[in-house]
Amino acid sequence: MSPLQSDVKVEIYSDVVCPWCYIGHTRFARAVERYRAKGGEVEVELRPFQLAPDAESNGEPTLEWAAAKFGGAERAAQMFGRVSGVAAEDGLALDFDHAIQANTFDAHRLIRLAGEQGKGEEALYALFRAHFTDGLDVGSREVLAKLAAELEVEADLEGEDGAAAVREELAQARALGVSSVPLFLFEGQFAVSGAQPEDTLLAALEEVAERTGQAVKTVKAAGDACDDEGYCAV
Repeated sequence: MSPLQSDVKVEIYSDVVCPWCYIGHTRFARAVERYRAKGGEVEVELRPFQLAPDAESNGEPTLEWAAAKFGGAERAAQMFGRVSGVAAEDGLALDFDHAIQANTFDAHRLIRLAGEQGKGEEALYALFRAHFTDGLDVGSREVLAKLAAELEVEADLEGEDGAAAVREELAQARALGVSSVPLFLFEGQFAVSGAQPEDTLLAALEEVAERTGQAVKTVKAAGDACDDEGYCAV
């Protein structure tokens, strides 16, 4: 393919307690590296989505929460066992035995505030690691404050910093019809849902670079994803 001339804007809707989002972001980052190596450029905008907006950050283990919500411990183990295996193939270690269920609204505020300081993706991956590797409660403002300090990000989460912006973007996601994540929205027009393979994401970048002026499209999850009930594909 000839050198790419077009920049592509991609909005990525995700939640930090969504394992398919961690996988999807990792694959997309690799696709972006390959796209840039061909001369293209990508502008990434991180968008919030909450799998469990009514969840309480009370220290409940994710396995217990999933067992109660999705039909027992065996079903929860099946759900998380498959995604852990896929993650391992992508070089990611997911520790569901120590993961803690959390309300992620404040985590999205941290990502938003970090983004304003040029560290949005750093914050996102720090939160993924905190939840899936370190067994930290990403709904805890104390935990989030420590992460912000490590990232050298100014974030007053005890106040209202970033709250209005996150609420607005969550409402925009609902209006767009986002019901599962990750979801990649290319140039506000072409939606690719689920943790698609790296090659698929690269092909999407290349195709969108060649297309303009199309109507907005939304699609149902075509790849592995977690839905707005918190259920993750098995």
